[in-house]
Amino acid sequence: MALAKKLKHFNLFNDGNVYGGIAKTVTLPKLARKMEAYRGGGMDGPVKVDLGFGDDGIVLAWTLGGWDLLALRQFGAVRADGVALRFAGSVQREDDGRTSSVEIFVRGRHEELDFGESTPGEDTEHQINTTCTYYRLTVDSEVIIEIDLLNLVFIVDGEDLLAAHRKNIGL
Repeated sequence: MALAKKLKHFNLFNDGNVYGGIAKTVTLPKLARKMEAYRGGGMDGPVKVDLGFGDDGIVLAWTLGGWDLLALRQFGAVRADGVALRFAGSVQREDDGRTSSVEIFVRGRHEELDFGESTPGEDTEHQINTTCTYYRLTVDSEVIIEIDLLNLVFIVDGEDLLAAHRKNIGL
């Protein structure tokens, strides 16, 4: 019987700046598809039609152990892909001890800065939600999922699922 791989260590990079010792938590983006039930003549029940990515978008939430001027200055990013964040994780199997690298790279801009509660003599945390236009998940240097919302790219396990659609509309 095999045991699961568990996250043992991680680091966060903001536009190439190392946040080791600064980033406390990272909530990795939820990937969701927008599905709509469709039932046509001759069908005994509905099937879900895939209409693209979910309306909530791709969001990376991260918590810092205090003030960070770089993230605050980035709040005014005017480009939809103006901020680059990279999550680098190390996972380990509990049965044989083997490790794997997990990397999630996103581009987007900060949608929300939450400064939390400030109390003298207490820990200070700041939560940042970054809405993303680009997402890439890599495991042991292999790209598993790549999403580029601005350029109509959706690649899963090496297959570009939107290539024919780009061709059909002249992109």
